[in-house]
Amino acid sequence: MEIKKSGMIAIVGRPNVGKSTLTNALVGEKIAIVTNKPQTTRNRICAVLNRGECQFVFMDTPGLHRARTRLGDYMVKVVRDSVADVDAVMLLVEPIPHVGGPEEELIERIKALGVPSVLVINKIDTVKKDELLAVMQAYGEKHSFDAILPISAKNSEGLEDLLKVLGEFLPEGPQLFPEDMVTDQPERQVCAEIVREKLLLCLDKEIPHGTAVEVTRFIERDDEVIEMDATIYCEKDSHKGIIIGKGGAMLKKISTLARQDIERFMGTKVFLQTWVKVKENWRDNLNLIQNFGYRDE
Repeated sequence: MEIKKSGMIAIVGRPNVGKSTLTNALVGEKIAIVTNKPQTTRNRICAVLNRGECQFVFMDTPGLHRARTRLGDYMVKVVRDSVADVDAVMLLVEPIPHVGGPEEELIERIKALGVPSVLVINKIDTVKKDELLAVMQAYGEKHSFDAILPISAKNSEGLEDLLKVLGEFLPEGPQLFPEDMVTDQPERQVCAEIVREKLLLCLDKEIPHGTAVEVTRFIERDDEVIEMDATIYCEKDSHKGIIIGKGGAMLKKISTLARQDIERFMGTKVFLQTWVKVKENWRDNLNLIQNFGYRDE
């Protein structure tokens, strides 16, 4: 079917409300990494969905939080810039009948832009239906949203209704991305992010937040097997020891989990080798932040 409408839709909200889970559920593929830790997403990630005559380009953004490092400043800037030039905004919130500081700030930006806005109440599988009315009322008093929709991104509940509503906000025009494209991220970047997701899942406390991953070698062989080297950067020698683990056990676990997801994403067999290097305070070093792919573009 020919695409007749296409547009950009920003998904915004505080950390850990389920923006990446929703992005993946909407496009039906793992595009954005997902963990239960805040600030998992660092870059703006575009995910593309063709549905009937519509092409939706969803922009998954980092959670709006109080920045404590230069990397944090960059992430907050990404959120603010992402809302600046879109056709509609989805404000994703948890089913709590209170509008917090990050939500207040995002609502103010939505008002200033004057673009269509949808309040999406996620995680409805965690509350009783009648509790949602108080949430709708609290947000309804702050802004006149074009629509308010309860969903469960984890269970893919309410997504068809959401797409129906969003489709009405797409302007008429040709498709923005090719037919078979599901993300604007280079394959290397998706693979590096998958390794970082496993660090977040396997490691405790602050350590995984101080990590970055760079794919330093990516070779597609004639037999379609991909050879890949990934370097994990951390901020302290003590962190390096924890990431590698006793006898290399933790690094092996992280690498195995990452390889399995990368093979699913690439659709072929992957040989993955990982190394760990220390780069002290890289989150406050602008050159290193940019080297690891966090750039204003």
